[in-house]
Amino acid sequence: MNIVCLDLEGVLVPEVWVNLADLTGIDAFRATTRDVADYNELMTLRLADMDNHGLGLADIQSVVARLEPLPGARDFLDGLRADYQVIILSDTFYEFARPLMAQLGWPTLFCHSLDVSEQGRINDFNIRLEDHKCETVRALRQLNFRVAAAGDSYNDTRMLGAADCGIFFCPPPEIAEEFPQFTVTHDYVELRRAIDSAFRAE
Repeated sequence: MNIVCLDLEGVLVPEVWVNLADLTGIDAFRATTRDVADYNELMTLRLADMDNHGLGLADIQSVVARLEPLPGARDFLDGLRADYQVIILSDTFYEFARPLMAQLGWPTLFCHSLDVSEQGRINDFNIRLEDHKCETVRALRQLNFRVAAAGDSYNDTRMLGAADCGIFFCPPPEIAEEFPQFTVTHDYVELRRAIDSAFRAE
């Protein structure tokens, strides 16, 4: 059986933290895994910046509530799910992913969780498993699934490398150049074609 693993932000939905930066005017939130490859380091910086500016979970939830999937994402995902099993592998958090999952038709999501105080302060983040995207793909392959994986950034590259076929979706040019072994796609038509081709080639 074939399974498709997709990153969430930058592939199906906008970057939440970039939108938080737009709303608050705090440019530090613009950093993503495209800029800081180590996710733990990036989240530690984000939480420190939130603390410094008195922001809590409700502020992030208000941003997420305004977001919509990227144009064409829902149709792409619906079409993909009609033909393949699909799992979203993301470094987002369940506490604020729910509105976006509803708009995407409730696909299966594997991600992390937050430690939040009664006052709504984000005290810490709980990583489900270190390198969970890569480890999930490896586990699926051990179960004799064929896996095509797609992502857009540094923190997706190990997942892409662990899959039978790794595909970039609209990556920054410098990341695509650094990892030339992965197919680069620029829209959902190209991404669907690359996924179908990967499974036909097996």
